Amino acid sequence: MSYYHYGTMSTNAAGHLAIGGVDTLDLAREFGTPLYVYDVALIRERIRAFKRVFETRNIDYHISYASKAFSTKAMYRILTEEGIGADVVSGGEIYTAQSAGFDMSQASFNGNNKSAAELKAALAAGVGHVIIDNFHEIELLESILAATQQQLKVLIRVTPGISAHTHEYDMTGQVDSKFGFDIQSGQADKAVQQIQRSKFLKYDGLHVHIGSQIFETVGFEKAADALIKLATKWTNELNITTNIFNVGGGFGVRYSTSDTPLAPQVYVEDIVDEILKQTQAAHLKQPAIWIEPGRSIVAEAGTTLYTIGARKDIPNVRSYVAVDGGMGDNIRPALYQAKYEAALCNDPEAAPIETVAIAGKYCESGDMLIWDQPLPKTVPGDILATFVTGAYGYAMANNYNRNPRPAIVFVENNQAQLVVKRESYADLTRLDI
Repeated sequence: MSYYHYGTMSTNAAGHLAIGGVDTLDLAREFGTPLYVYDVALIRERIRAFKRVFETRNIDYHISYASKAFSTKAMYRILTEEGIGADVVSGGEIYTAQSAGFDMSQASFNGNNKSAAELKAALAAGVGHVIIDNFHEIELLESILAATQQQLKVLIRVTPGISAHTHEYDMTGQVDSKFGFDIQSGQADKAVQQIQRSKFLKYDGLHVHIGSQIFETVGFEKAADALIKLATKWTNELNITTNIFNVGGGFGVRYSTSDTPLAPQVYVEDIVDEILKQTQAAHLKQPAIWIEPGRSIVAEAGTTLYTIGARKDIPNVRSYVAVDGGMGDNIRPALYQAKYEAALCNDPEAAPIETVAIAGKYCESGDMLIWDQPLPKTVPGDILATFVTGAYGYAMANNYNRNPRPAIVFVENNQAQLVVKRESYADLTRLDI
């Protein structure tokens, strides 16, 4: 087998790659390339698998989709249909969710440097919780709420001093991090006392996020233990009740054969078991358990289609096969040295005859999507599918070299729906003066 079968992905009767029952060659013809294609059935399946973990244990929970992974109006509509919340990290994500009719009481507002304008927008939208990240934010919220005489439920984001085994840019739980209040130095203690004295801020729980693309559960278990110890201390010393443990996300996915993640729900099963065991041992009130999956919901549901163009053969070195996209629609290989795998849409199961480098069209030597990809014979005009691009592809897309960002299509039940239009050249100059 030359490619992975994710979700509803299959080889159809014509021998072509199909997603959601739709032929990818037809998608490329109708909508053009580069093109982001999302398997909606797989998104729903991942959400429901997370929900089952909690519901089979009959405990209070909240799934807060990490919008940063992929934020569009169509995605927020799926969240509404599946009955889960959202974690938003900017005024733009708040606006997008509102525009989609999302229930903002089911949203939490995260981030390390929220502006006054963004916080006011969050309050006006009716965001359910703000996750406080620093002392400046406490003061900013106090002044905003004092003017309106509103009260606001908040979580406190803490850094537990845990380094996740992932790319250094993806680690967020260690002491030396731009995010959250450090537990070890006593910053978290000072923060909760300051909030406790506030007339407007209502402490509701703790938040932690140790990193992204994590393949083991031990880091999450240690983070849960840190939250329980802190909550126990605050209960005993300050008479403060912690109603929510938000353990974040970061559950790993399989980008290539070298990746060995657990099934997404297995991470949560271990986290839930650890929290239940430790809170009972500490005689704490059983908190609601929150998670923030993003990548693990949408990454494997996304596939990017490209059209193959130029080729460059360097004898005894390598062969480059260029496509009509690259770091403008997927910057992760250049930014994180992220690994991907691909297949030809017209014959995804054909035996490879060579190994080539898949190059982007952008004016950077580092614009390489895949360095070593086995492929059958290719010719200009062939459609290439790169797998597992559903997270941080469109979210981090850019207009480098003045290239328009691609369109997005949702496929489900043999139907394709355009949910984000392709940018035009006119869009590129729309804000120019």
